[in-house]
Parts: sequence; structure tokens; C-alpha cells
Amino acid sequence: MHALDVLGDPVRRRVLELLADGERSAGEVADVVRAERGISQPAVSQHLKVLRENGFTTVRTEGRRRLYAVRPERLREAGDWLAGFRHVWGPRLDALGTEIARGRRERRGAGEHHHDEHHHDEHEEDAG
Repeated sequence: MHALDVLGDPVRRRVLELLADGERSAGEVADVVRAERGISQPAVSQHLKVLRENGFTTVRTEGRRRLYAVRPERLREAGDWLAGFRHVWGPRLDALGTEIARGRRERRGAGEHHHDEHHHDEHEEDAG
């Protein structure tokens, strides 16, 4: 299965987000995902299985617990694939950044101009 097919599922993305902070037991993951998404424990287990079988997580047994952790290699593969499209979205993000900066400068300029007008009006009243 292609990395992006695996990551296309919002439950699997949430599981990876939970595991990004460190190793967690299957029960902990299931509790969070069940509370947030309202899906059953067996459904969460199936998502963990898909992630494990496709190389996104590792699992180790500690007593009766199964502890899952992220395998960054597969995420890097997805990131590398997406990076091939940077030429499509990169310039658009750069242009957006330029427009945001321009808007900030214009707002600052308008604020200073407004302040100067207010200051000028006070002097006219004092002179009158």
C-alpha cells in the first residue's frame, strides 16, 4: 500500500499524531481514538494493524501490553514524495507570505497616518 493511501485515513493520521510524542500502549491509543471518534476498540486495532503492516509503526510486547511507536522512515518516504510537488505549492506559499507582509505594512502605515491626523487636529484646536 502506498504511504499516502495509509495516511489518507483520518483515524490512522490521529494514531500517528498520538504516537509522535512517544511510545503508547494499544489500549491508550484505543481509549483516545474511541473517545474522539466514537469508533470501537476492534476498529482502532485494525487501524493499528494497517499502520504496523505498512511499516509506519513498530510494536513490542511488554507483559500483556502491546506498545506502539512511530517508524519515521515511512513518514519520510511520504514527505519525500510530497516534496516533489514543492515547485507547485512553494511559490504560492511564498506569494501568500509576501501579501501578508504587505498587508501588515499597509495597516501599520494607515495606523501611523491616522495617529498623525489626530495629532494635527489637536494642534489646530489649541491654536484657535
